[in-house]
Amino acid sequence: MKHRIVVLGAGYAGAFTAGNLVRRLSPADTEVTVINAEEDFVQRLRMHQLAAGQEIDSPALADVFAGTGIRLRVARVTALDPERRIVTVADADGGGEIGYDTLLYAMGSAVADNGVPGIAEHAFHVTSRPAALYLRERLDELGEGGRVVVVGDGWTGIESAAEFAESRPNLSVTLVARGELGARLSPGGRRHLRRTCERLGITIVEHTTIEAVEATRVIATDGTVIASDATVWTGGFSVNPIAAASGVQVAATGQIVVDRTMRSVSHPDVYAAGDSVYAIGDNGLPLPMSCASAGYTGGQALDAIVGRLTGRKIAHTKLVYPGNHISLGRKDGILQTVDATGHPKPKYMGGRRAARIKAGIVTISLWAVSHPTFGMPKRRRRLTPAANASSRGDDRAAV
Repeated sequence: MKHRIVVLGAGYAGAFTAGNLVRRLSPADTEVTVINAEEDFVQRLRMHQLAAGQEIDSPALADVFAGTGIRLRVARVTALDPERRIVTVADADGGGEIGYDTLLYAMGSAVADNGVPGIAEHAFHVTSRPAALYLRERLDELGEGGRVVVVGDGWTGIESAAEFAESRPNLSVTLVARGELGARLSPGGRRHLRRTCERLGITIVEHTTIEAVEATRVIATDGTVIASDATVWTGGFSVNPIAAASGVQVAATGQIVVDRTMRSVSHPDVYAAGDSVYAIGDNGLPLPMSCASAGYTGGQALDAIVGRLTGRKIAHTKLVYPGNHISLGRKDGILQTVDATGHPKPKYMGGRRAARIKAGIVTISLWAVSHPTFGMPKRRRRLTPAANASSRGDDRAAV
């Protein structure tokens, strides 16, 4: 009986790790199944560009995994039973149950409303392809001087505001920041960001917390009202509640608590990576939700799964946060390195060179996901007898 590895989610962490699992493990002993709600790979890092009106590559996962031996199930995960090692899914055919011996939970994150009334009814976001396309349709409807309000001064909010202002100069773009704009940047980086916002005509509203979103305006806690024809909410991210509901140990954020190898501290058959994992970095602080963290946690989960199943020593991947790579439209950007505690270093890079580097990072990330069999070894590792013995057939569900 083959050892069943199931990967939940085919974002950067899930798709990359799944592709590398089939590169390193023998198909004689293992089968890898990927479950994802969408049939295409979504470049999460570029959804604000899609919303702004640009065309973004979204390769079909069936094509990405073609010839790898990976089984793709396009379905929505509705439940996880870690005691029975069963995943329940829903799809057009009615769904069903899928059994696993090893699970990689990489279901990513979605927009967090933080309890603010009106977000679900009136706000847009850019955390998924359908959401970005929905926002794009709304922006297409707005005429000269249409008012777009971006709430949230994290990197997604800053990138979105800059992209909308550059790609759609007919619109009036306002960026609402809870504190000082660019507070996580060095002084030079903050000045560069402000100059860019001024150049693009972005109105900055600082030290403002939004307490309600309505159809044509947002309302701040101090009573300030900002008119809006399209409110884009980027005020944080939250993870899928399925892990918490399953009984797997999670942090207050809902992320799965793991050891240094991305293995669940409560269920040893479960690993987590990407935004879904509560991982402590080498600096002793939780890794932030980011593409860089997805790469490091996915790589560590990969090494741990392969190592344990084949009886080899598990290497420790570095778990660091190197810095912030922020696009400010297509011709400008900021690269801000940080110290061991995550605070910005004095130096930064801004301008076209920073924009090219950020674009290169995004391109490389897509290429790595889209070419899972590149450099595939001729001889892949066999599982140990103990790993093979752990594979169960009594509750095996059809994929």
